[in-house]
Amino acid sequence: MARQTSMWYAHRRCYLLVLLSPLACLATQPDPLDIIKRSVAVATENVKRGRNYTFLQRTEELQRGPNGEIKSKLSKTWDITMLEGSSYRRLIERNDRPLPPDEETREQEKLRRSIEERRHETDAQKADRMAEYDRKPGRNRNVLQEIPDAFDFRFRGEELVDSRPAYVIDATPRAGYRPKSSEARIFLPKLKATLWIDKADLNWVRVDAEVIDNISWGWFVFRLAKGAHMYMEQVRVNDEVWLPRRMKISLAARVGLIKKLNMEQDLTFRNFRKFQSDSKVIPGPVVH
Repeated sequence: MARQTSMWYAHRRCYLLVLLSPLACLATQPDPLDIIKRSVAVATENVKRGRNYTFLQRTEELQRGPNGEIKSKLSKTWDITMLEGSSYRRLIERNDRPLPPDEETREQEKLRRSIEERRHETDAQKADRMAEYDRKPGRNRNVLQEIPDAFDFRFRGEELVDSRPAYVIDATPRAGYRPKSSEARIFLPKLKATLWIDKADLNWVRVDAEVIDNISWGWFVFRLAKGAHMYMEQVRVNDEVWLPRRMKISLAARVGLIKKLNMEQDLTFRNFRKFQSDSKVIPGPVVH
């Protein structure tokens, strides 16, 4: 009888363990919403530090025909630097070849004019320029602030990214959410994504996003079709800031009522250099 009672208790303990083990796992899992909220605050500070860096950006654009055939392929490389509070892009290569001398001269002249114009701005003009720069798509911090409320998050687990542990979190649009900013209204309800967030400092190291409904915006009605795919990864530089290393976009789009685009863009970033506060941008010699 004692043996039967002991076996009964053993079975009950096993049964309870089976029931409670999922709850135990849930109790030890990080809260994905808490991670997202903290990562948004970290990202804001990271953007400020990123303004102190210059880099080279190479953009390769591939356009395909209706049957998937390659119609055109073009790459351009820019030297990106912060100039009086907002970035300046100077074209330096096309299809991985240096610009012809006459075009290089024009680029240097444009840089020289921009330096002079920005140095002679009034405080109000400079503030307007910097505000416009911050409002451009992808730089609007207001959209970033809306992300915790705009999505439902699911913790998937942890993975190593560049030998660093990262949280992996899925994000799907939250039903009934009403975006506050116009850019958030255009994009956030129509995206789903997986985020890789560095476990140590909570910066976003990788984002894999998909458009789940058609997106339209702009005066000429640029329409991004459902199924477009966007990928972004960042790299830690100088052990103080995370900067973009690669962005890739595959999309089918329509511009206006006629022009259709089936396009792939692959952006890579390299040669990160810290731009000191007392540094000066000096254009190269102008050849006449």
